[in-house]
Amino acid sequence: MSKNVDVFWSFRSPYSYLITPDLLRLREDFDVTVKLRPVLPIALRARATVFDANDKKRPRYIVMDARRRAEFLGLPFKWPNPDPVIQDRETFEVSSEQPLIWRLTGLGIEAERRGKGIDFARSVSALLWSGITDWDKSEHLAIATEKAGLDLAELEASISAGAVRDDVERNHEALEAAGHWGVPTMVFEGEPFFGQDRIETLRWRLDRTGLRKTSVAYKA
Repeated sequence: MSKNVDVFWSFRSPYSYLITPDLLRLREDFDVTVKLRPVLPIALRARATVFDANDKKRPRYIVMDARRRAEFLGLPFKWPNPDPVIQDRETFEVSSEQPLIWRLTGLGIEAERRGKGIDFARSVSALLWSGITDWDKSEHLAIATEKAGLDLAELEASISAGAVRDDVERNHEALEAAGHWGVPTMVFEGEPFFGQDRIETLRWRLDRTGLRKTSVAYKA
């Protein structure tokens, strides 16, 4: 019987982008349903600013490490333009209005309702992080959505702002209940696996549960 792997995922997270090809392979290799559960970036979930404006080491390291990891995986990497989160680059303060991230998050939720959440996340995150400028102002987003087997206009027509906010809040609560706060976090039978580099550990766990579709055993 197929089991669920919940994936707590953000469109602004470089590591969420980097894990999506592995999540598609997970679905191919194991008898699991990979469920996308979009959350807001931690910059919008934290009560205070995530980064100390006087200390640039952490954001610099994240960008450097994500770029390095993308090179290791053979994936393109350039910070999205425009940034899905409206945030001051010097003070790290975020705007009270966040139309881009709410649009993407709502689309992700609607895609998951149609059973194509991970497909949509893979296609759209590849668009965002590929270096294409103005991904939000042209046909790019529509084409990326079509690649996931969905129609952008149909998705957007189905979005209810109130319902999206309720779903996002439920996802936030479920992530906290699973024992973590960051993305990407995969949760299988209540056990969290945090980070793009924990996909192999999750595969090992699924192997031990007997969910592999083939007879090939896991090899470290």
